[in-house]
Amino acid sequence: MQPSARAIDALLEGTHADPFALLGVHPGPQGAFARAILPGAEAAEAFALDGTTLGTLTRVDPRGLFEGTVAGTPQPVKYRCSHGPHVWWFTDPYSFGPVLGPTDDFLIGEGTHFRLFDKMGAHPIEHEGAQGVHFAVWAPNASLVAVVGDFNDWDHRRHPMRKRADTGVWEIFLPDIGTGRAYKYRIVGPDGTVQPLKADPYAFAAELRPATASIVARPGKPDWDDEAHRAHWAGADARREPISIYEVHPGSWRKPGSAEFCSWDELADQLIPYCIDMGFTHIEFMPVSEHPYDPSWGYQTTGLYAPSARFGEPAGFARFVDGAHQAGLSVLVDWVPAHFPTDAFGLSRFDGTYLYEHEDPRLGFHPDWNTAIYNFGRREVEAFLINNALFWAEQYHVDGLRVDAVASMLYRDYSRKSDEWIPNDEGGRENWEAVRFLQGMNRAIYGQHQGVITVAEESTSWPGVTMPAHEKGLGFGFKWNMGFMHDTLKYMARDPVHRRYHHDEITFGLVYAFAENFVLPLSHDEVVHGKGSLLNKMAGDDWQKFASLRAYYGLMWGYPGKKLLFMGQEFAQAREWSEARSLDWDLLAHEPHAGMQRWVRDLNGTYRNTKALHARDCEAEGFAWLVVDDALASVFAWVRKAPGANPVAVVCNMTPATHDHYRLPLPHDGVWREVLNSDAAHYGGSGRGNMGQIEAQDGAALIVLPGLSTLMFEFLGSGEEG
Repeated sequence: MQPSARAIDALLEGTHADPFALLGVHPGPQGAFARAILPGAEAAEAFALDGTTLGTLTRVDPRGLFEGTVAGTPQPVKYRCSHGPHVWWFTDPYSFGPVLGPTDDFLIGEGTHFRLFDKMGAHPIEHEGAQGVHFAVWAPNASLVAVVGDFNDWDHRRHPMRKRADTGVWEIFLPDIGTGRAYKYRIVGPDGTVQPLKADPYAFAAELRPATASIVARPGKPDWDDEAHRAHWAGADARREPISIYEVHPGSWRKPGSAEFCSWDELADQLIPYCIDMGFTHIEFMPVSEHPYDPSWGYQTTGLYAPSARFGEPAGFARFVDGAHQAGLSVLVDWVPAHFPTDAFGLSRFDGTYLYEHEDPRLGFHPDWNTAIYNFGRREVEAFLINNALFWAEQYHVDGLRVDAVASMLYRDYSRKSDEWIPNDEGGRENWEAVRFLQGMNRAIYGQHQGVITVAEESTSWPGVTMPAHEKGLGFGFKWNMGFMHDTLKYMARDPVHRRYHHDEITFGLVYAFAENFVLPLSHDEVVHGKGSLLNKMAGDDWQKFASLRAYYGLMWGYPGKKLLFMGQEFAQAREWSEARSLDWDLLAHEPHAGMQRWVRDLNGTYRNTKALHARDCEAEGFAWLVVDDALASVFAWVRKAPGANPVAVVCNMTPATHDHYRLPLPHDGVWREVLNSDAAHYGGSGRGNMGQIEAQDGAALIVLPGLSTLMFEFLGSGEEG
């Protein structure tokens, strides 16, 4: 049947709702019939992909529409086009069948497709005998979607897409293009409004800001050499492993001279050896996903599946992870499923409707960050995010995800006034859709990627954050202990003469220290927005600040829980951190800063190599108080222990007064070796100590306890039990 003139006009103008119904090769009464739009051509001859001549098409419209019968059955075809002396070849995308199949439709519709990153976005593939790129995008309410890019002069009339009605996914296979091509989607909303050109939600790469197009790329890399590393963690109980995390903003750890950013390969050459030398077990990167605005630090992402172009090609990040693993270093990435920015090229009103976000701002707008909140109750949105979590574990071999802003997800009234939120169906403030999403994400990660961990940044008393999802917990592996950070930093900021009145700011945390599997975070959040550096949070003059910070780090490394320190704080960065400049590495020319770095290095080494300090970080059996109530002297002491390990006593003196004969209760009589002393001259201290060891008799030892210091003593087992 001959299409109407109106249908032909729509086809040529790129406004036909079903271009595949008219274009391509179709069965007809006289055999196969071909119709193609070949702009600029005067004549066109059809060929099979193997070069077999199929017939000649006639130009039936001066705007470039050709028609004609072709030999054989419907099949992919290519055209030899000519205009005067000019000849070119064009493989017809509308002669190819769909790439997605009914199984994809079923799983997408059900919200249980855990390989969406293999199907959605732009994939270089071979399809029906041709090499090309398959594009697929979810836009269920759109009336038209076309892929535009540098391969079609950004002309929406060239490649309108096929809609899969059951799922709302639009797809097209474009032959003869490959990686490196820039593209976006032109989406017409249900009311006919043309949306701003949209980047691909599943894009594996993007242009360097301020450009915003997606780039056809392959994620990860094909060859890995990290089997031993991954096998170790797959067989380990992370709660009982040493975990000391170095939190890094990759754009400002070091600045490479005249360039804006180091590449991943340059970072690998410098950062991996540094972390190994410093004794850290994990690097945690602030978000590496694509984001348009540098001062957002990556927490307002527009490309969840794309490592940022700031640091080079996606394979560069994969090489970094592989190199870290071969060196014995794990890599965590910050992950942001809580919200997304409203940049016009991103997810905001993606298909002309509130698709990824809620329409009602009381549910869909985040007042703290002026961002949109994902609609966690929509199965396609949930699948988009869960697949992204799986994607980083599979394609980039990351060892874990630190999930940002979990508290903002759990509560409908988070940062809102009473009239700015909507209660749940039971009238409460809990966001049960977000809870189910987080449980589903954790089930998927722990179910499919053994050895990969998830860490929640969650600042409230929500119960069971690290309880398994099947036990009605959220299912995270670990939770940031924000209470520890808040209380202990508040204590350290006090003048030592006043600390006796606030003794509980240290002791209270041990009441709940084993309620969850905790990470103790001294993160970037504590050294930005006018908060100053950790060094300048300490009370007193310069000497006291350095001594207090060393003592504080000693307390933290001796405290139950995994450790996290933001870059620069290991050498007592004096200035507040800024993403716009490098860390102040020149400070290491000054002995107090170099001493601090040596202290953190030795803390990490002792923590890693001393089972009592890490093997029961998350279990109450690994901790016992020795001195809990000496508020007058501001002294704290406890013992860390683990099965089969020598116990370690941790002693902190948080006043400048040195105690020459402090009576320290100990659980075993005999010799205890002084393994660490923050007041050692090697670290910049006064050099007071215990000549390498102490001896306990009748359940106690008299020790030298320098002012503003933390000491650790390991039992050597050479005496009677007390």
